[in-house]
Amino acid sequence: MGQYGQELSWKCLVKAVCLQEHSQPSQLLERPFRKAQSTSSPLEGVPRFLKHFKLLLTWVNCSSVRWATRVQDIFTAGKLLALALIIIMGIVQICKGEYFWLEPKNAFENFQEPDIGLVALAFLQGSFAYGGWNFLNYVTEELVDPYKNLPRAIFISIPLVTFVYVFANVAYVTAMSPQELLASNAVAVTFGEKLLGVMAWIMPISVALSTFGGVNGSLFTSSRLFFAGAREGHLPSVLAMIHVKRCTPIPALLFTCISTLLMLVTSDMYTLINYVGFINYLFYGVTVAGQIVLRWKKPDIPRPIKINLLFPIIYLLFWAFLLVFSLWSEPVVCGIGLAIMLTGVPVYFLGVYWQHKPKCFSDFIELLTLVSQKMCVVVYPEVERGSGTEEANEDMEEQQQPMYQPTPIKDKDVAGQAQP
Repeated sequence: MGQYGQELSWKCLVKAVCLQEHSQPSQLLERPFRKAQSTSSPLEGVPRFLKHFKLLLTWVNCSSVRWATRVQDIFTAGKLLALALIIIMGIVQICKGEYFWLEPKNAFENFQEPDIGLVALAFLQGSFAYGGWNFLNYVTEELVDPYKNLPRAIFISIPLVTFVYVFANVAYVTAMSPQELLASNAVAVTFGEKLLGVMAWIMPISVALSTFGGVNGSLFTSSRLFFAGAREGHLPSVLAMIHVKRCTPIPALLFTCISTLLMLVTSDMYTLINYVGFINYLFYGVTVAGQIVLRWKKPDIPRPIKINLLFPIIYLLFWAFLLVFSLWSEPVVCGIGLAIMLTGVPVYFLGVYWQHKPKCFSDFIELLTLVSQKMCVVVYPEVERGSGTEEANEDMEEQQQPMYQPTPIKDKDVAGQAQP
């Protein structure tokens, strides 16, 4: 992160993680709850239900990394089975001759006035479904043989997800018109209501599994972002600690959970999604641009995973189109998203850039760290010798002074804990 500059890295770290985790399940779970309550008014059950489930997933992630991955596997399997059912039903519909909206003369028919700004927003909204494509990059330290398994996982998962989602959308238009698709808050639920009859309840459950899997994956990866940020001195040092036995980043997980729960004060899920889409793509582009800059400024550093620069250049052209026209089409929404992002700037200057803080502030952070260590039973992780990361950690320590780094703790209960 230090290669991109301190302030930019800080902004990337604190970019609306809680907005993303809150908006994903809320949007897709609204439809089943509305049907159950037979109302179109704002729902009271959704935030309360999400709060309880968020706490449950946080407990699972704090208890065991293996449990978290097993839960993710279950949710993913349920989601893929539901999508497979949708695709099969779409094939049956096509065999029956229900492919009116798939014919070229109808598929490209303009049913509303073309607007390039709306096209850009449509891409942002559509890309929300593919939002997990970058999660693997956040957990490379926990992968076995990441230089081999990370590219393998990317090359398998992204084409598979693209294939499944594209054919699922093809299946949708065999039973629904474009107008019906736009009017539906949960397309899979509407599709199930049209074709499944008494078995339509399968789709709301599948939607729930899908969104819970997204929340679990986001919780797992977002906590690692806070963990890495604290390790580099951008956040309180206690967030860079792990449990002495379970080796889970409990403080970072709790911090992620609390920051997400604070977003439940609002029920306007769709505005949050617009904020997230714009901010996410803004930082995706900055990250890709950073890769090009590093290739130019540091051409000789080791790169175990290396791609042709043509791909990031093409991505940046597409990225510029999305952001420019999205900002032109929805300046207020995008402007608010930028304002949310910029709230991290004063925090950065106060917490990271300002090194000579008052003693009372340092004492408070030291006390907070000590109490957190005792409550969570956490310590700093020990870097394994021979893992290939020692040099990188030494460079990091030379470049940066940790934020809120407490003085050595003399409490025997904590200092005596064995390193995991």
